[in-house]
Parts: sequence; C-alpha cells; structure tokens
Amino acid sequence: MILLLDEYDTPMQEAYVNGYWTELAEFMRKLMNSTFKTNVYLERGIMTGITRVSKESVFSDLNNLVVVTTATKLYETAFGFTENEVFQALKEFGLQDKKEEVKHWYDGFRFGNCESIYNPWSVIHFLKFREFHAYWANTSSNRMIGELIQKAGPEIKIAVEDMLQCRTISVQVEEQIIFNQLEQNENAIWSLLLASGYLKIAGLGAADSHFGAEGMIYELAPANFEMVLILKKMVSTWFERCSSSYHDFIKSLLANDLRSMNAYMNQVARTVVSSFDSGNHPSDKTEPERFYHGLVLGIMLSLGDRYRMTSNRESGFGRYDILLEPGNRSDDGIIFEFKVLDAANGEKSLEDTAKAAICQIVRKQYAAVLEEACGNRIRIYGFAFRGKEVLIKGGYLREFELSVL
Repeated sequence: MILLLDEYDTPMQEAYVNGYWTELAEFMRKLMNSTFKTNVYLERGIMTGITRVSKESVFSDLNNLVVVTTATKLYETAFGFTENEVFQALKEFGLQDKKEEVKHWYDGFRFGNCESIYNPWSVIHFLKFREFHAYWANTSSNRMIGELIQKAGPEIKIAVEDMLQCRTISVQVEEQIIFNQLEQNENAIWSLLLASGYLKIAGLGAADSHFGAEGMIYELAPANFEMVLILKKMVSTWFERCSSSYHDFIKSLLANDLRSMNAYMNQVARTVVSSFDSGNHPSDKTEPERFYHGLVLGIMLSLGDRYRMTSNRESGFGRYDILLEPGNRSDDGIIFEFKVLDAANGEKSLEDTAKAAICQIVRKQYAAVLEEACGNRIRIYGFAFRGKEVLIKGGYLREFELSVL
C-alpha cells in the first residue's frame, strides 16, 4: 500500500480559525499513528503541507519520517518549474518575448540552493490563456494568515505596507509553527507567509546563514508581483463589509473634513469591530487602543502610493502612534494618536479623551520629524474610543500649539 496525504495541515488551519484545534489535534494524532506507523500494509507514504507543526504531539508517535523543507537540497528542482523549463515552454508556445514579464509575475521561489523556481500552476495557466493574472489566488486558502495580520499589532501592519510597496522587511523567522501560540507570537505570521510562498528570503542574518535557525533575522520580500496582488486583495477584504464607508473616510481625511471623518469612522467601527476588539472584555485594558491603532493602520494601507507610513517611532520627546509622511510636497503631513476613554485619568467623555490625545501630540512634539519637509502643512488628529463609539478631534498643528503650550 502506498498512501499519499496532500495538504495535511489545511484542516489544522481551519480548526485553528474556527476554534476546534484541540479536538482536531487529538484526531490527527490517532490518524497518523494508525495510518503511518501501525499500518502493517503500508509500504511507503508521502505527506505534503506548507507548515511544520511543532510541540503539538501530532507526529509524536512517528519516528520514521524524512522531513523535506524549502531549505532541503533533496528534490530542490521538483517543487516547481526551473527557469530553463519555463523559458523553453515559452519558446514552444511562441511567447519567448514574454520572458521578463513572466519572471516578474511568477518567479521568486527558492528550494535548497536552487533559485528562480516558478509557480507551475500560474505558468501553465499563462501558457493556456496568454494573459497575466494572479492565478494562484484561486487555489490557496489565506484565511488564517489574513485573520492573524488583521488582529496583529501596528508593527505587523507597517511591515505589510512595506511589502505592498515591494520593500524588504527585516523579521525573525522560525520554521516550525506552534498553533496554540500564534496570537502570542506575531513573528509566526512571517513563518506562515514564507512557508506559503507569499514571501521569499532576500537576505540572510549576519550571524548565521542557516535557514530555519531559531530566532534568526532574515530579510524578506514578496516572492513576485503575483504575490503582491494577492496580499493587496487580502488587505482589501478586511473592509468589504463597509467598503463605502472605508473609502469615504479616506476621502474625508485627505480633504480634512473632520465631520465626515467622524461619521464614516463610526460606521466602520460599528461594522467591523467586535465587542471583544472594541474593549468590552476585561482581559487587557491596553487591547482596545492597540486594536484601533491596527484598524486605522489597515485603512491607511491604501495610501501607500502617496504617503510613507510609520508607526511607534521616536520623534520629539516620545513615540507617536501613526505618522504619514507625504511623498508629494503639496500634501500635508499627518499624525494620529489613539486613546481609549479612561475615567481613572479624570476623562468624563470622548471629548476629554480626544483633547488629551491632541495635547500629547503637541506637548511631546511628535511633529518634529515632519517640520523640515512639511513646514506648516502638518495636521494632527486625536482618536478617542469607547466600545464602538469613536470621536476624532484635530486639524492643523498651528491651530493647537498656542492653546496647548
């Protein structure tokens, strides 16, 4: 008997997302034992998946596994099309003039020491339809990755914005995934994106060049243009339920229309924000502010072609929440500060909280990093939150400096 088990980790991802991981893990342990260890009829078996499950005891009974990863030289040319194979196929189909475009769209994967491995599914479909599309998007499930990024902190979302602009990011990568620690270990997101083929290693850590070494820092970048498009689609789906309000908020922000900004942000909050996310849960008082910070960062990602966005960076005498540095000198610089109403600090209303956020921006001189490039064209906004209620105060920095200082 020969057994082939494809994408063994897909049900694990679904179990994690839908909240029945413990039950599935127990089932998988029994399945693996009876199928691949105690099965007297088994001659050989192959399991494939994109994630290596660690510390879950799913494979604890199996001592006869040979693990082949993206770093393994064994079968390094068998997981996709090599560049020679792709170029030969293009020649046979009379498409040799499309080499550079095909490379831009579908190249970028690496297995072992073999670079320039192409996505076979996408290349085959390009040869068939002779059009460039993100064909792989319809074959993969990115639900778990999308949810992890959406719930992650601002640093993760800033890194995603960098990737959407085809910039490299420097992050920690671990090859094995611990499912029940995913939300506590945000670096696991990069491991998932790398294993899933969204990202590629653009550079190795200076201390060690061994792929998969625990705790190592790697330079990562989108594998190719197809993956950039898929990541952009992933971000856009966060706001599908309130796409009109989301786009209207962006327009209002660019026009400095404070009244409309408040109206549309409250619509987004009511549609997107769950009661846990918005702070109606007593587990962590810092979580609501962190969530809203991440929510607005997600909205701002669509401005990546117009603004350079940074978060939690030092400027003046403190660290701002979000700063938008314009690429065009005619645009205003923008700073956001987020606060959840805190009665312990004497705040009786969202108005008090929003004013406190404005005062913090001014007094700690967060705008110092923008002054040379933007002069007087700097806008500041204080976001105040209570549950699903939002209040935004703000305007041009010069309007608040005299009253605050």
